[in-house]
Amino acid sequence: MFVTFLGGAGTVTGSKYLVDLGRSSVLVDCGLFQGFKNLRLRNWAPFPVDCAGLGAVILTHAHLDHSGYLPLLVRNGFRGAILCTAATRDLCAILLPDSGYLQEREAERANRYGYTKHKPALPLYTERDAENCLRYFRPVSFDDPRPVGNGATVRFLVAGHILGAAIVQIECAGMTLVFSGDLGRPGSPTMPDPAPVRKADHLFVESTYGNRRHDPTDPENALAEIVNRTVGRGGTVLVPAFAVGRVQSVLYHLLRLKTDGRIPDVPVFLDSPMAIDASRVFCDHFGEHRLTEAECIAACNVATYVRSVGESKALGESAVPKIIVSASGMATGGRVLHHLKRYAPDRRNTILFTGFQAGGTRGAAMIAGADNVKIHGADVPILAEVENLHMLSAHADADEIIGWLRNFEAPPRMTFITHGEPEASDALRKRIEGELGWPCTVPEHGERAQLS
Repeated sequence: MFVTFLGGAGTVTGSKYLVDLGRSSVLVDCGLFQGFKNLRLRNWAPFPVDCAGLGAVILTHAHLDHSGYLPLLVRNGFRGAILCTAATRDLCAILLPDSGYLQEREAERANRYGYTKHKPALPLYTERDAENCLRYFRPVSFDDPRPVGNGATVRFLVAGHILGAAIVQIECAGMTLVFSGDLGRPGSPTMPDPAPVRKADHLFVESTYGNRRHDPTDPENALAEIVNRTVGRGGTVLVPAFAVGRVQSVLYHLLRLKTDGRIPDVPVFLDSPMAIDASRVFCDHFGEHRLTEAECIAACNVATYVRSVGESKALGESAVPKIIVSASGMATGGRVLHHLKRYAPDRRNTILFTGFQAGGTRGAAMIAGADNVKIHGADVPILAEVENLHMLSAHADADEIIGWLRNFEAPPRMTFITHGEPEASDALRKRIEGELGWPCTVPEHGERAQLS
């Protein structure tokens, strides 16, 4: 049995693990590369294996760095089953067509205004490509083993990262492979704890925060301080947030702060049709998160929903202090870019990020103190206050990952540390070797590992 690392190795994006089961093969995750240009270019390279020859795709969760390459995979010949939880299927039905639509719009804008070297600029895939791939999704319940070929079975366990997120367990020929996917945080106010795993012959664990600990500050205290400070100087708080998971968490905290009178009763706007639809899915899946039905509905209703382009533009024309929550979380696309052009050049405002910012993204640049960022071909000055509430991250930090690993009753034969920037992955490797005494390695992109 072999595993080839086609993404999520040496980087925190583009997760793809090709598992050769002997007479068949499956792909665990099928993500887009995001961030630095050299990574994004990998999305355009020919896929290194025959897409039509894959038996199945197994998705850990819906975020685009784990699912966003699926429209290309299907366009290039894949016709197998895409196995995932029901909530992941429902969220992908929102995220993937939106991704295709945004790519079409960006290509159209680049061609219209000429800020492209390509003649013409083309989308990586279209909205129709994304909608076409959805027919291959096959939802699977948590803890319900399903065959995936050559006598292998797959089982999904709760990961707690976002709605529907799963730890993937593959059993084949007496061997157990465990892919952590993105691990959530124990004690999250909205999501369940990651399920404990007791054994694995080979473990593939994420390392997004492998070299960091989350700030123990209460996120509501930090959020209240930022909102009060910004509103006090007559400014607007712009929150670039991931449409799935982070938006719902932010709305929940804003509801609590408003209910307790800890922030002014300024208007809150959710300007992201995708996030609005994702919030509906969140409320449809009671029992898969910690919120009651009443809490979920109240959190979603704390914001005024902005769907039309006209309503979105009107937000930028209003000088009234307010909170705008808009996708995307790393400011890589979507309506938040238009709001950044409007609000980032004004010192009264605050740009508030809510978690990890991958290298090469506008979010990472702003957090690092960039004086300006390029949006739609033009430089936009960053004079607004820029903050990042890392404690709102839906990723387990280094201590929380080690805590989850301590559930194993025996060391895996090998632990592969993936889905992290090189410094984070190597830091986690040293901790696992030093504190747990396990054999582990940080694979490189394209590496093929034999599983003994």
